[in-house]
Amino acid sequence: MSLQKTIERTISYKGVALHLGEEVTLTLVPASAGEGIVFMREDIAHSPRISARVNKVFSNMRGTSLGEGEVRVRTVEHILAALAGLEIDNVLVKVDGEEIPAADGSALPFVDLIQKAGVVEQGLPRQFFKIDEPLWIEEEDKRLIVLPYPGLKITYTVDFPDSSIKSQFAEFTVDEKVFIQEIAPSRTFGFMEEVEKLRRKGLIKGGSLENAVVIDKNGILNKEGLRFSNEPVRHKVLDLMGDLYLLGKPIQAHIIAVKSGHLFNVKLIKKLEELKNRKRIVLNIDDIERVLPHRYPFLLVDRILEQGEREIVGLKNITVNEPYFVGHFPGHPVVPAALIIEAMAQVAGVYLLSASKNRGKLAYFAGIDKARFRKPVVPGDQLITRVKVLNLRSSTGKVQATSSVDGKIVAEAEFLFSLVKR
Repeated sequence: MSLQKTIERTISYKGVALHLGEEVTLTLVPASAGEGIVFMREDIAHSPRISARVNKVFSNMRGTSLGEGEVRVRTVEHILAALAGLEIDNVLVKVDGEEIPAADGSALPFVDLIQKAGVVEQGLPRQFFKIDEPLWIEEEDKRLIVLPYPGLKITYTVDFPDSSIKSQFAEFTVDEKVFIQEIAPSRTFGFMEEVEKLRRKGLIKGGSLENAVVIDKNGILNKEGLRFSNEPVRHKVLDLMGDLYLLGKPIQAHIIAVKSGHLFNVKLIKKLEELKNRKRIVLNIDDIERVLPHRYPFLLVDRILEQGEREIVGLKNITVNEPYFVGHFPGHPVVPAALIIEAMAQVAGVYLLSASKNRGKLAYFAGIDKARFRKPVVPGDQLITRVKVLNLRSSTGKVQATSSVDGKIVAEAEFLFSLVKR
């Protein structure tokens, strides 16, 4: 099981913003499991925060920028790409200005920053945005295609027929090592004929050959040349990874991109969010009773929050009126560990017995492994149980379950079930 990660200690970086040209300090601060990536404007009264989610995007003009009311954080894609590439799930990104520093135009300085801060695992398992079926969007000559894939693979093609770089292609099966070595060092790029036009729009005030690759009709203007022969398309892969992290979790998919950019990337992410929300299945207590044979006082699932491919999430509200509190630690009510196990099993049972081939069957325990209890559960808690199906056959099922309260794991276990006819 892959666990969520944050950084080990607070660390800062100071640099010039690409578009606004201001000197800005960026500070990365460790965050608790489940908090995600959050930006904070510490130069504004009350230090307002903006979550790194696609519904916060307000502009895609030469970068991806987030906004909440009048508060803005611009050009977030490179720091997001670094966090995605190093598998950082939770961190607070403080900035004392409106735009993230440009650094050298790549994500490599941010990778170095994260590595200096150190990386630590946390108690909650990583949640992935999984693709169940192919989908795509197209607009004129732009294409984005998303295919099911167990990890992250990106295939990218750019075409600038009137420039010296012409067409470029890159394909990566992305992991941390590949990101650091092959993607993170690639710098943002632009064309000389666009410079004056962008400056008239108030952009690239901090742009220079120190933080961007500049291309004219004769070739590359930077004295050191390119870091890779296809550095521009690699940077497009970097930008796409940063934009994709606005899903709020790492995506598992093979993404094929043709001539895409920030605006088109965000359109895809919004479509993915819409599909996820449409697929969300919420079962109330009546629905659950049609599946499970349990009844009060031994029905320990109040609601199913999500049900997807090989995964289900259930909720149990713990109240002081639970009958077992009368005799279990009187005066100090604590949910019996055995009942947390039973609640996990019932959430799994909803998944196993909802399948058409298992209708009319019962799910009996055949084994319990790796059971751990980390924190007491008490009245007023909401017990959220997430079950991942590891193996499912006609007569048996194996699952992995974690239960949490307020985003912190309180129990975990693996179960083996025997599925039998009533």
